[in-house]
Amino acid sequence: MIPTIGLEVHAQLRTTTKIFCGCSAAFGAAPNSPTCAVCLGLPGALPVLNRAAVEHAVRAALALGCTVHPVSVFARKHYFYPDLPKGYQISQYDRPLATGGAVPLDVGGGGRPVGIVRVHLEEDAGKSLHNAVTDDRQPSAATGVDFNRSGVPLIEIVTAPDITSGAMAAACFSRIRDVLVSIGVTDGNMEEGSLRCDANVSVRQDETHPLGVKVEIKNINSFRYVQRAIEFEIERQSALASRGGLVIAETRLWDSAAGETYSMRTKEEAHDYRYFPEPDLPPLLVTEVWLSELRRTLDDLPESTRDRFVRVYGLPPYDAGVLTQSAPLAAYFEATAAAAGSAKAASNWIMGELLGRLNADRKRIDEVPIDPARLAGLIRLVESGRITGPIAKQVFERMFAGEGDAHAIVEAEGLSRIDDDAAIDALVAQTIMNNPKPVAQYREGKRQTFGFLVGQVMKTSSGKADPEKVAAALRRALE
Repeated sequence: MIPTIGLEVHAQLRTTTKIFCGCSAAFGAAPNSPTCAVCLGLPGALPVLNRAAVEHAVRAALALGCTVHPVSVFARKHYFYPDLPKGYQISQYDRPLATGGAVPLDVGGGGRPVGIVRVHLEEDAGKSLHNAVTDDRQPSAATGVDFNRSGVPLIEIVTAPDITSGAMAAACFSRIRDVLVSIGVTDGNMEEGSLRCDANVSVRQDETHPLGVKVEIKNINSFRYVQRAIEFEIERQSALASRGGLVIAETRLWDSAAGETYSMRTKEEAHDYRYFPEPDLPPLLVTEVWLSELRRTLDDLPESTRDRFVRVYGLPPYDAGVLTQSAPLAAYFEATAAAAGSAKAASNWIMGELLGRLNADRKRIDEVPIDPARLAGLIRLVESGRITGPIAKQVFERMFAGEGDAHAIVEAEGLSRIDDDAAIDALVAQTIMNNPKPVAQYREGKRQTFGFLVGQVMKTSSGKADPEKVAAALRRALE
């Protein structure tokens, strides 16, 4: 079976207020606190379009190579959910903000770009909370509704059905996020719902057959889950078709624990939504002057910056891809590499220790407590051989905790590398004496114990001994 896949990526725009009112769009407020007559859909409340949301949407469309139309129209998309109090969503339909463009891929897509059908603005809905917690903090059988997200500004990016695998879909979703985060139009936080993806999947016997029935997988919030959900759906539809069964048009959800999709509802067609122009909002006009101003605000896009990192710094494409996920991260790398004198060492430390710690603490690169000059100072100590790798990691943790620069910490704590031959010989002799069983095993031919003994010497030296000299001295002593 041949799969055909298209994505619908929903990105929350990075504005302080909602798209049609002045309520806060910040995440984490108490349920139903940043709400007003507009986002609650009360009679007589009129929407007023947020200019910042439009500017972010236009910049996103330009960054993706789309054609921004001078006139676009908002529409009412009718469907009745408890978290849409108006009974309709304000979106764009037949006259969207932008069309065309492409998502360039180099991982999982064989270098083939994925076309973009449209980019349009819309408001988010609220959130239904099943088994909501009551005032006595006990789960209830009732469903609560939190309208905090109601009216939060979104763009929806609809790709062409150019995707042929789950891996390619994940790569496409990831690249879209990279572009949007790099130009600052969204924070891309999938855990908080700032970025979500729907996948439309169908299968057919071969390219001579018409496209199969399309099934939508709704609200997937990680690259890995996008790949897994699509792979499951391809297998499910293929198995069903091979048995002579019928694939029905429906919306399904992904259960990450079970590793499978399940039916949510039968799929609506566009006419079921009863679209018509939003009477309370005039057409959106984007003049050529405004468009030119917004085009000038775009910094180097991830693709060009990534290519430059490969060409100028000699980085592997993978490193360059990670380091260009956002403009602040790319700038941090360049400053660190310049001060350290080694681009690859700077890349390794930023991709490894720094991003690992930021992810663990759920911090952004602009919140890192170690500036590029100080990280470069630590890198120079390692590259010069002044300190060992294990010690460097300890020093990094202390720097992250705000204890000063690397040189001062090393000097104050006496953490410099031990490379004196006599001192290392003494450490080796102590280790051999303390570990008679592994030593005997090594001498009996069990060479795998050598690594254990090296580790014991390093442990005895608190990580300060030169690992190469330790290995050489230990081998001499054992043999």
